[in-house]
Amino acid sequence: MADTIEYMLQTESVIKQYKQYDAVITAVNRVSIKVEPGEFVAIIGTSGSGKSTFLHICAGLDSCDAGRVLIRGQDITKMNADELSRFRGLNMGFIFQRHNLVPQFTALENILIPTMMCNKSDLSYQETLRRLVETLQLTERLNHLPSELSGGQQQRVAIARALINMPDIVFADEPTGNLDRRNADEVLKLLLKTREEMGQTLIMVTHDLSIADHADRIFRMDNGILSLERDYIGGKKKTTPY
Repeated sequence: MADTIEYMLQTESVIKQYKQYDAVITAVNRVSIKVEPGEFVAIIGTSGSGKSTFLHICAGLDSCDAGRVLIRGQDITKMNADELSRFRGLNMGFIFQRHNLVPQFTALENILIPTMMCNKSDLSYQETLRRLVETLQLTERLNHLPSELSGGQQQRVAIARALINMPDIVFADEPTGNLDRRNADEVLKLLLKTREEMGQTLIMVTHDLSIADHADRIFRMDNGILSLERDYIGGKKKTTPY
């Protein structure tokens, strides 16, 4: 078996359960996956299937009840809160469906939040900031508050915020879910462009099959169980479980 450090993301039998009255709900049921550096993986499934819960666990935003999550060979399930926060800030980016921008901050201030949390010097992110602002077409909007931006512009700010520290892996939870078709297509195009330019691994949860079709591999989550839906690497298409 290949050494785990060869994978950008590797999960091993991840389980997440919730107690609901007298019943135990298994949101994520022994999920294992291996994702290589630079790969784009899409996870589809119905609402409540566990896909967002699994994504949050992979990104260190939620804990699992059993199993392991490794990012670049580092087991994040063994890190304490401070270690995980710093590791996540330096290595991961996360794009939420509802933007989660700070309403009192300008677009520029929202973008720079991760650099402040990781104590990065001005020189270390200025070139990245310039490239992101140009690519995401935000040059004229940097001094605007979120309330002064359209939904598509807010999502672009959220993407820039996720990428400003040049993370190795980006997690996106329904990043186009609140956008109309035109803005959704534009955000996807920009995400794919920044991924190509910066070489990130992209893990995306989406309900939109037209967006998922751009991924190297598509997985389906059903009642907490993950299976491979399609594999486009090398032109192959598979329907067998992972």
